[in-house]
Amino acid sequence: MNVFFEHNDLLLRAIEPEDIDILYAWENDSELWKYGSSVSPLSRYAIRQYLDEARQDIYQTRQLRLMVTLHKDDIELPVGLVDLFDFDPLHLRAGVGILIAPDYQRLGIGTQSLRLMRRYAFEFLHLSQLYAHIPRQNMASIRLFKKAGFCEAGLLKNWVRINNVYSDIVIMQLFPGTRS
Repeated sequence: MNVFFEHNDLLLRAIEPEDIDILYAWENDSELWKYGSSVSPLSRYAIRQYLDEARQDIYQTRQLRLMVTLHKDDIELPVGLVDLFDFDPLHLRAGVGILIAPDYQRLGIGTQSLRLMRRYAFEFLHLSQLYAHIPRQNMASIRLFKKAGFCEAGLLKNWVRINNVYSDIVIMQLFPGTRS
């Protein structure tokens, strides 16, 4: 068992070329764009290029994206993604992002995925903190991060534009030793 990336039937694993179709669907779901930084569809070619770069070390790319999968009876089901991004090796911090497919939300998968990523970040990478920037109206995401041990650390006023309206961003932080 991989202590950093496995818990019961949940596994965080590297993204594989076979994941291109599901990545293509998730990256091109315009309903999700409002909470991220995407503003246009991605081609399969662009996703293939990303997959080639993703094989590099976090110290080179400054990010790590892992597929969230459920395992049952030797069947693997991809249900989401969890990211470390803006990795800063000097200050030992990184941003965290997560996407769980709608059919698998509110089942504890997001919370457990964040806990696994937290363990990897603090116990293996020895980071000093993780953070997330969440639009204020995304209450489900704020609740998810709080459940995973993150606390509200601040507010960025009128930081992002969602549906042509500026929105505040809630800054969430997590430090080693914080209980969840």
